[in-house]
Amino acid sequence: MKPEQLLVRATQLALTFQAGTRALADLDLEIPSGQFMAIVGPSGCGKSTLLRLIAGLLEPTTGRLTVAGRSPLEARRQAARLAMVFQDPTLLPWRTVSDNVALPLELAGRSRRERDAAVAPVLATVGLQDFARRYPAELSGGMRMRVSLARALVVEPELLLLDEPFAALDDITRQTLNDELLSLWRQRGWTGVFVTHNIAEAVFLSERVLVMSRRPGSIVADVAVPFPLPRGAQLRADPGFARLCGEVMERLREGSR
Repeated sequence: MKPEQLLVRATQLALTFQAGTRALADLDLEIPSGQFMAIVGPSGCGKSTLLRLIAGLLEPTTGRLTVAGRSPLEARRQAARLAMVFQDPTLLPWRTVSDNVALPLELAGRSRRERDAAVAPVLATVGLQDFARRYPAELSGGMRMRVSLARALVVEPELLLLDEPFAALDDITRQTLNDELLSLWRQRGWTGVFVTHNIAEAVFLSERVLVMSRRPGSIVADVAVPFPLPRGAQLRADPGFARLCGEVMERLREGSR
């Protein structure tokens, strides 16, 4: 693959925390522009740590990591737009839905008129156009997660990092948001990296599933997902889908030993 097609590249990446915990070791990774990739692995293997390194929230101990050819911190500050969605929506309870979504633009110094113009279509995209003046306490868990997703999308990211965003939701809401997220990715064309413990979710959403080993985490398997797009709910009942989930589970078991 040509370097210009890669958005994220990690070579021999390692991170050891100050307390001595080795979170990642000898991790190599390449993510092409426009790809939706999922990461699974045992609890504590460093999945979320890897996302934070890509986001520039942590610094590696050794190795090299670039986003759009720059260090992650430089990429965040310069042209490569990057956004992250966490498991907890982390909404400000005293701000309305609209004002929560507008927060990144406000911090970037955008005018009120610019913020309003950007927020309205994003709220419509996630189905919250009728809830713009509501407050987080008035929303369901699924709706709060939609607000968090809209807040990430409003900056028009080139790279969207998602750290188990649907883990706390019931299965029906989770599957609905899976469908909506996949549709948004197809419409907007950003690069997605999705961390999850749910293998069926990883396979349904992604073009590729990376499996990490137990701590210190490294990549032990790279599984291609062949199912064509768009993907509907019927895919989850397909025997081929079940077989691929089983393959990912077996790789996960091997990496956990």
